[in-house]
Amino acid sequence: MEMKPRTVGNVSILAIEGRFDANTAPPVQHWLEQATTAPGARVLVDLSETTFVDSTALATLVSAMKRCQQVQGEFALCGLRRPVLMIFELTRLDKAFNIFVDAEHALNVLNA
Repeated sequence: MEMKPRTVGNVSILAIEGRFDANTAPPVQHWLEQATTAPGARVLVDLSETTFVDSTALATLVSAMKRCQQVQGEFALCGLRRPVLMIFELTRLDKAFNIFVDAEHALNVLNA
Protein backbone atom coordinates (compact mmCIF):
# COMPACT_ATOMS: atom_id res chain seq x y z
CA MET A 1 0.00 0.00 0.00
CA GLU A 2 1.17 3.49 -0.77
CA MET A 3 -0.24 6.76 0.59
CA LYS A 4 -0.12 9.95 -1.47
CA PRO A 5 -1.28 12.99 0.54
CA ARG A 6 -1.83 16.38 -1.08
CA THR A 7 -3.87 19.52 -0.63
CA VAL A 8 -6.07 21.22 -3.21
CA GLY A 9 -7.60 24.50 -2.08
CA ASN A 10 -8.83 23.86 1.46
CA VAL A 11 -9.26 20.09 0.97
CA SER A 12 -6.79 17.56 2.36
CA ILE A 13 -6.63 14.59 0.01
CA LEU A 14 -5.23 11.15 0.70
CA ALA A 15 -4.87 8.78 -2.24
CA ILE A 16 -4.44 5.16 -1.21
CA GLU A 17 -2.88 2.72 -3.68
CA GLY A 18 -3.02 -1.05 -3.30
CA ARG A 19 -4.56 -3.03 -0.44
CA PHE A 20 -6.12 -1.10 2.43
CA ASP A 21 -6.44 -3.67 5.21
CA ALA A 22 -5.50 -4.44 8.82
CA ASN A 23 -1.80 -4.56 7.93
CA THR A 24 -1.75 -1.22 6.12
CA ALA A 25 -4.39 0.74 8.07
CA PRO A 26 -2.23 2.24 10.90
CA PRO A 27 -0.46 4.93 8.81
CA VAL A 28 -3.75 5.82 7.12
CA GLN A 29 -5.45 6.06 10.50
CA HIS A 30 -2.67 8.33 11.80
CA TRP A 31 -2.93 10.64 8.77
CA LEU A 32 -6.73 10.78 9.04
CA GLU A 33 -6.56 11.56 12.77
CA GLN A 34 -4.37 14.57 11.98
CA ALA A 35 -6.51 15.72 9.04
CA THR A 36 -9.94 15.39 10.67
CA THR A 37 -9.42 17.20 13.98
CA ALA A 38 -9.21 20.81 12.78
CA PRO A 39 -12.50 22.73 12.95
CA GLY A 40 -14.23 22.68 9.57
CA ALA A 41 -11.83 20.07 8.15
CA ARG A 42 -12.48 19.03 4.57
CA VAL A 43 -11.04 15.61 3.80
CA LEU A 44 -11.19 13.51 0.66
CA VAL A 45 -9.96 9.91 0.49
CA ASP A 46 -9.22 8.89 -3.09
CA LEU A 47 -9.68 5.14 -3.48
CA SER A 48 -9.30 5.04 -7.28
CA GLU A 49 -6.10 2.98 -6.99
CA THR A 50 -7.26 0.90 -4.00
CA THR A 51 -7.64 -2.75 -4.92
CA PHE A 52 -9.09 -4.14 -1.66
CA VAL A 53 -10.57 -2.96 1.64
CA ASP A 54 -11.32 -5.05 4.73
CA SER A 55 -13.30 -4.41 7.91
CA THR A 56 -10.36 -2.60 9.53
CA ALA A 57 -10.16 -0.22 6.57
CA LEU A 58 -13.90 0.41 6.74
CA ALA A 59 -13.70 1.07 10.49
CA THR A 60 -10.81 3.48 9.91
CA LEU A 61 -12.87 5.45 7.39
CA VAL A 62 -16.01 5.46 9.57
CA SER A 63 -14.01 6.79 12.55
CA ALA A 64 -12.50 9.53 10.41
CA MET A 65 -15.91 10.50 9.05
CA LYS A 66 -17.34 10.74 12.57
CA ARG A 67 -14.39 12.86 13.78
CA CYS A 68 -14.83 15.15 10.81
CA GLN A 69 -18.56 15.54 11.53
CA GLN A 70 -17.79 16.41 15.17
CA VAL A 71 -15.75 19.42 14.03
CA GLN A 72 -18.43 20.46 11.49
CA GLY A 73 -16.20 19.33 8.64
CA GLU A 74 -16.83 17.40 5.47
CA PHE A 75 -15.52 13.92 4.67
CA ALA A 76 -15.85 12.23 1.29
CA LEU A 77 -14.59 9.30 -0.72
CA CYS A 78 -13.99 9.13 -4.46
CA GLY A 79 -12.98 6.79 -7.24
CA LEU A 80 -14.19 3.50 -5.80
CA ARG A 81 -13.49 0.64 -8.19
CA ARG A 82 -16.28 -1.90 -8.61
CA PRO A 83 -14.86 -4.55 -6.18
CA VAL A 84 -14.33 -1.90 -3.48
CA LEU A 85 -17.70 -0.28 -4.12
CA MET A 86 -19.35 -3.70 -3.77
CA ILE A 87 -17.94 -4.00 -0.24
CA PHE A 88 -19.39 -0.60 0.63
CA GLU A 89 -22.75 -1.63 -0.86
CA LEU A 90 -22.82 -4.98 0.98
CA THR A 91 -22.15 -3.24 4.30
CA ARG A 92 -24.55 -0.42 3.36
CA LEU A 93 -21.76 2.09 4.00
CA ASP A 94 -22.40 3.52 0.55
CA LYS A 95 -25.38 5.21 2.24
CA ALA A 96 -23.27 6.66 5.07
CA PHE A 97 -20.46 8.24 3.04
CA ASN A 98 -20.46 11.00 0.46
CA ILE A 99 -19.04 9.07 -2.51
CA PHE A 100 -18.00 10.80 -5.72
CA VAL A 101 -17.05 9.32 -9.09
CA ASP A 102 -13.64 11.01 -9.09
CA ALA A 103 -11.55 13.63 -7.30
CA GLU A 104 -12.57 16.39 -9.70
CA HIS A 105 -16.27 16.03 -8.86
CA ALA A 106 -15.53 15.78 -5.13
CA LEU A 107 -13.34 18.88 -5.17
CA ASN A 108 -16.04 20.87 -6.99
CA VAL A 109 -18.39 20.15 -4.09
CA LEU A 110 -15.91 20.34 -1.19
CA ASN A 111 -14.25 23.56 -2.36
CA ALA A 112 -17.61 25.26 -3.06
